[in-house]
Amino acid sequence: MAFNLKKFYRKNSKLIITVASGILLILAFIAGELKYTDVSNALWILAAIVGGYEIAKSAITQLRYKVLGIQALVTIAAIGAILIGEYWEAAVVVFLFTFGGYLEALTIDRTRNALRAIMSLTPVTASVRRDGDIVVVPPEEVKPGEVVVIKPGEKIPVDGRVIKGEAQVNQASITGESVPVGKSPGDHVFSGTVNEVGLIDVETERSGEDTTLARIIALVEEAQEQRAPTQQLIERFAKYYTPAIIVLSIIVFLWTRDPLVSLTLLVISCPGALVISTPIAVVSGIGNAAGHGVLIKGGAHLEKAGRMSIVALDKTGTLTKGELEVVNVKAFLGTPEEAIFKAAIAEKMSEHHLGRAILKKVPAGVAIPDPSDFKVLPGKGVIATDGGRKLVVGNRRLLADNQFSLSPEEEAYVRAEEEKGSTAIFLIEDSRLIAVISLADMVREEAKELVAGLKKAGIKKVVMLTGDNERTAKAIATRLGIDEYRAELLPENKVEAIKELKKEGVVAMVGDGINDAPAMAAADIGIAMGAAGTDVAIETADIALMSDSLDRIAYSVGLSRKTLGVIMQNTAFSVLVVLLLVFGVLLKTVVLASGMFIHEASIFIVILNGMRLLRYKG
Repeated sequence: MAFNLKKFYRKNSKLIITVASGILLILAFIAGELKYTDVSNALWILAAIVGGYEIAKSAITQLRYKVLGIQALVTIAAIGAILIGEYWEAAVVVFLFTFGGYLEALTIDRTRNALRAIMSLTPVTASVRRDGDIVVVPPEEVKPGEVVVIKPGEKIPVDGRVIKGEAQVNQASITGESVPVGKSPGDHVFSGTVNEVGLIDVETERSGEDTTLARIIALVEEAQEQRAPTQQLIERFAKYYTPAIIVLSIIVFLWTRDPLVSLTLLVISCPGALVISTPIAVVSGIGNAAGHGVLIKGGAHLEKAGRMSIVALDKTGTLTKGELEVVNVKAFLGTPEEAIFKAAIAEKMSEHHLGRAILKKVPAGVAIPDPSDFKVLPGKGVIATDGGRKLVVGNRRLLADNQFSLSPEEEAYVRAEEEKGSTAIFLIEDSRLIAVISLADMVREEAKELVAGLKKAGIKKVVMLTGDNERTAKAIATRLGIDEYRAELLPENKVEAIKELKKEGVVAMVGDGINDAPAMAAADIGIAMGAAGTDVAIETADIALMSDSLDRIAYSVGLSRKTLGVIMQNTAFSVLVVLLLVFGVLLKTVVLASGMFIHEASIFIVILNGMRLLRYKG
């Protein structure tokens, strides 16, 4: 029983001390009204001791580490008030500080709700097929390769791939998507998501601390502890400000010979609201983002994102669906079917999305032989050998490298295709143009809304970076209302483009987190899309969007700017309150108790303002 009482006290100590101090204050007031002066004074002192013990204890601990905080100032003020006979002032100051501390802890705790909501999604059991039976074990004991059975209504306990069955899975905890996503064999699922309808078997790829959910929780916890630049600046300021206030209080005492004025100045000048103004906004912002499928890696990135003025967007997979299709084949020699077959031979060993699109065009059941020689030219195409013939499949840069020129008829056809937004790929066999293969990556329906949303959020310039040709890039940029585009860029060219844009303002680069990693690293803020389950994206991006939904980009920009605005509001308000209180004390219109009340009220207002970010929806 004694152990439980200690545990209860530790958990609720702020509330217990506040209530006990408050009761003693009431009793002291009643005793004073009944003219029991000695009893009243004793109760005032007792209230100050009960409420001030933990404050003094904390102050002593901080002083050991050479930290002079508000706890020390309140302790000095309370002791000083008792010594000069202002017992009720000492008791009220301590009570207000204790009560304010309790309210601060209570409200700040609410900002952690988003993280706790994610943590509550962590599954506690997993049904695993072992030796013909289904065994229920803790998720962390499931090994990669084992098959987990997930019934309707159950949380998915591992990251893995569906190998049997179909289901509708609620992935809101990971990606922020509000609508359940259909899953069938071959699709990936994530730990912590919920199987709403259907029975599926999942082959485990990650379990325990390696799952996407576990990494998100760890990174959000780490991010909420990181200090933003403004917070670091304020903390450095407070380090010198507080001792300066003590010196100022001594000077005021020597000038006025009024110890109460000096003690009041000592307490109300402490920058409590200023110190908490940034962290409360950062914690609220990061918590909100986590609940919407956006992983922000710390206060520094959140604050910097709030200052961004330029957003650079990768085209393929960001503004477009990232699924190229062959939309036309113009054969100058032979038939379109023969051209596709030859191009497929050259691209068979390629991992590029252009090559995959060409391979998909080959009819099912048709065997594609392996080329005898194969070479990839990054950003240009491939060169392969089949049956002694040299096959070249690539873009205009590859034509230039091979000193191949197009006839007027061929050039006119290619220009027409590019102006329609298609990417023209050339098939050359033994120095003869066999065909032009037109591929198109469909622009996302919501891409135009994204650009408009970024402009509405205050972004001055939206830029598209692509390796595609000039005419295709121009067609897409014009259609979406993009301010500027850079075409025919190799990965290193994208990095140079980002460096040039940084001369104009704070730049964010949005990409898939893998192909665009160099450009994202060069930007002030790297934003990775569709990062769920992608280690590289989650670990390297400053902001990771767990889904590939474009509205998350505008949401992230809006939240960052809103957070920066709240930080500025809180900082300005905190400084203003301190200045007004200082003038009030010097003019003797603010006393110790009222000064402490206003001081604590300002902290509470700053916290509530920061917590508004929890309700931000974009």
